[in-house]
Amino acid sequence: MYYWNVGNDHNMATGGLKRKNDSDNDVKAKKPNNFWKGGLLSSMNDPDLQVFSDEKITVIKDKYPKAKYHFLIMSKKNIPNLKSLKKEDIDLLKYMEEKGRELAKSSDAERQFRYGYHSIPSMSHLHLHVISQDFDSPCLKNKKHWNSFTTEYFVDSKDIIKTLEKTGKVEHESSHFTSLLKSELRCHVCKKEIKTIPALKTHIQQHSYKTRDT
Repeated sequence: MYYWNVGNDHNMATGGLKRKNDSDNDVKAKKPNNFWKGGLLSSMNDPDLQVFSDEKITVIKDKYPKAKYHFLIMSKKNIPNLKSLKKEDIDLLKYMEEKGRELAKSSDAERQFRYGYHSIPSMSHLHLHVISQDFDSPCLKNKKHWNSFTTEYFVDSKDIIKTLEKTGKVEHESSHFTSLLKSELRCHVCKKEIKTIPALKTHIQQHSYKTRDT
């Protein structure tokens, strides 16, 4: 049976699990490389994280969510990263985004979401982030976390699809995108520069994250 299992708000903000470390752009130096490379694959089969599964994709709650709602959509086809994409994967990427939008609507139809990829992800296996724009989570702790979702480091799904349709491949210049993680903190709504993460998290509460009328 295929189903959406988004859980309650508390579980979305905490991942429903005890935390010993953060993932996705917060890699501990002492962790072996294969720990992070295989982390997503093991999470795909975790019943506490799994939200939806069919013959093409598996959707899980991010184990260390950076917003009130934060999901990962992963292909069951072995695609390590963006560089591994080919034109034949375009329909799959469109399907992943479509399912992401359905999930966002079922989670909170009035809340703004983005759908995209980290240009240089820390974890192997292609995964689409579906993330609400409130960034209301205790797991968002540092500059890397913030900048990985609010700068060009985070690439919209539609832009990846357009690039693949046009050129047949996706390439990113690593030094440029890595430098974005060190950018000064700025509010993603009003672009005001904020000095610290606690101050930033207080500041962003003043903005509305409801969907805009079109």
